[in-house]
Parts: sequence; structure tokens; C-alpha cells
Amino acid sequence: MKSEIPAAGAAAVAKAAPFAALWTFPSILFSAFLVSWGAEAAQFLVSQGLALAMLAWLQTLPEFAVEAVIAWEAGKDPSKLHLAIANFTGSIRLLVGLGWPLVYFVAAFFARRTGKRKTWIAITFDDEHAIEIIGLLPPLAWFTVIWWKGSLGLLDAAILTLCYAAYLAALLRVPPRTGDVEEIEDLPAVSKWALAQGPGRRGWAIAGIFVVGGGILLVSAHSFVESMLAIAVTMGVSQFVFVQWVAPFLSEFPEKLSAFNWARQITKAPMAVMNLVSSTINQWSILSALIPVIYSISKGTPSAIFFDAHQREEILLTILQSFLGWLLLVNLDLRAFEAGILFVFWLVQFALPSTRGLMVYVYASWCAVEISMIVIGKRQPRAFAAAWRVLRLR
Repeated sequence: MKSEIPAAGAAAVAKAAPFAALWTFPSILFSAFLVSWGAEAAQFLVSQGLALAMLAWLQTLPEFAVEAVIAWEAGKDPSKLHLAIANFTGSIRLLVGLGWPLVYFVAAFFARRTGKRKTWIAITFDDEHAIEIIGLLPPLAWFTVIWWKGSLGLLDAAILTLCYAAYLAALLRVPPRTGDVEEIEDLPAVSKWALAQGPGRRGWAIAGIFVVGGGILLVSAHSFVESMLAIAVTMGVSQFVFVQWVAPFLSEFPEKLSAFNWARQITKAPMAVMNLVSSTINQWSILSALIPVIYSISKGTPSAIFFDAHQREEILLTILQSFLGWLLLVNLDLRAFEAGILFVFWLVQFALPSTRGLMVYVYASWCAVEISMIVIGKRQPRAFAAAWRVLRLR
């Protein structure tokens, strides 16, 4: 399916794209570094999880902008509804199937390169990271209900928003890290500068880093997406393919950049994974809740989105992929074989779209294997007890 943009309009957009890309791409990169530096400093004032939640909000602004535009246009033209489903399913599958495994392999590569480990490492998560892991389950469970009934409405949006609010409330109960001198000395220069401002001003300094980074991202996001869309149109890429894979890949680039930068430091690999887990929670809850809200505003009346068979299959595939990812993290570590499974499964259904129906059964079967291992005691779902320990301390 080729792009539906008229030839004259496509030519005009394509002509402008290279000029927009000259400033939007470096702007996105610079904003990504700013918010990651802010997050690294903020974890010493609030919990690391809450800092990463703020980071995820700022980094996914382009994705929210793309989804809002698509949902608004779908309210005027129902034939575009499938693009809204394509965008959020593609963005989540990229995070879990590509982002999570690549963070692992970046950390493993640098661990072997530096000689710290001769064998494949396991990324081990702290107790506080269990909040993010458990936080993924409620919106995932409710989206299973949404898939079952075949519609996404305003009530679903409210429940998904409550799931995210409960997640944030849990993060607020996690104490900040004390931050010894050695840990602070390992921070980037901008993060150290913010923390050096003293008790009365460091909060404002960190907030300023977030505001500047988020402001740059907000200003450049629309032009960034437009320029990338124009390039895709020039190449004759299908609208569905672009919205499901190309647009999310580009809009998620800042968060992946931050995560890979942390992963190569090895000790920050758990923080890198949790960065992407927090973004996944955002996508399943707030981003998905945004769709029926903007769609209803555009139509001028409360409205629900009803899924056809193809859309339900896309949603089910995405649910099962995220659930498998959750099952692999619930024991509070991530190993090479597990990262490899997530990546290979994603690669198959990405490279061979005709296999997606089959991959639904593959994901479901592997989830059943992981659950059976938990039942017989071969795997321990330690995240539940760890989350309870962290929350009980407060």
C-alpha cells in the first residue's frame, strides 16, 4: 500500500524535509542527552524509578504527538483508524522486542570488551526496580480485556489512566538513593553540576535541565516527524508500515540512545532496562488512553474505537510479546538467552509479516512454558516480594 498523500503535496514536503532534518535531528539528540543527564541527577533526590518515569514522559513526547495527530484525523476520517492501532502496537513491539534485548547486548559487549566478564553477564535488578516490573502488569491485564471485547473507549481510557496513577503513587513511596561520593563522581558533568548547586538550588537546577530538554524536544518533535514522513513518502513506503515501524523507531530514538549510553557503562544496565520498561508502561497506559480521548474530541461526541480481525490480531500479538517480556523480568534478572528470545521472536514477525498469526501461538506457547516453570519452582517471581519490601519501608 503506497502513501496516500497527493503527488504535489508529497513533492513539496519531500523538498522541505532535508532542510528540516538539518536542525530537528541534532535537536532531538541534544534533548535526549539533556533529559538523561537530568534523570541521572534526579535519582539522588527522588527514587530512580520516579526519575525514569519523568524521563520516559519527556522522551516519548514525539510518540504522543504522532498518536494524537493520527487519532484526531481518524475522528474526521474513520478510514485512518487502523493507523492509530499500527502506531501504538509498533512502538510497544519495538521497545520490548528490539530495545530491551539491545540494551542487554550492549551491556554484555562492553563487559566482555573491558575484561570484567569472560562469559555472558546477567543484568540483575534491585528491589526498587520491581516497582516498574510489577507496574507493567495492570495495564497489560486490562488491555487483555480490551482485546477480548474488541473496543477501546473512554471508560477504558479512565481505567488505563488509573493504572498509571497507581504506578506513579507506588514510585513516590520509593526512597531516593543516598548517593555516595564515588557514585556522584561517576555522573556526567552536567549531572554533577546540578547536584553541586546545594540543597536549596539543586532541585531547580535539575528541573531546569528537564524543562530545557523537554522544551527542545517539544519544539522540534512536529518538524522532526514531518521531515521523516516526507522522506518515507519520497521512498514510496506504505503508510501502515511507516506508522507501525518507521515513525515509532524515529520517535523512540532519544530514549533508546539514553538507554544504550547507560548500558555501555555496565553498572547502569539495570537503569537502562528500566528506562525502556517505564516507557513501555507509558505506552500501554497513558498513550493508549489518549487514543479514544482525542478521537472523541475530534468527532465531537463520546466515541469508542472498534477493532476488526486484523487489528485484534495485532493487539493480541503485542500483548503476548509484552507479557513474555514481563515473565522474563519477574525473577529480577535478564540473561543472554532471554534477551535473544525476545529479539529473535520480534525479528521473525517484523521481517516476515505473514508469520504474525503463527507468532501469536509461538508467544503464547513460550508464555505457557515460563508460567509452568514458575509453578514447578524452576523460576522465582521475586519481583512481587521485592516490591512489597520496598513499599513497606515507607
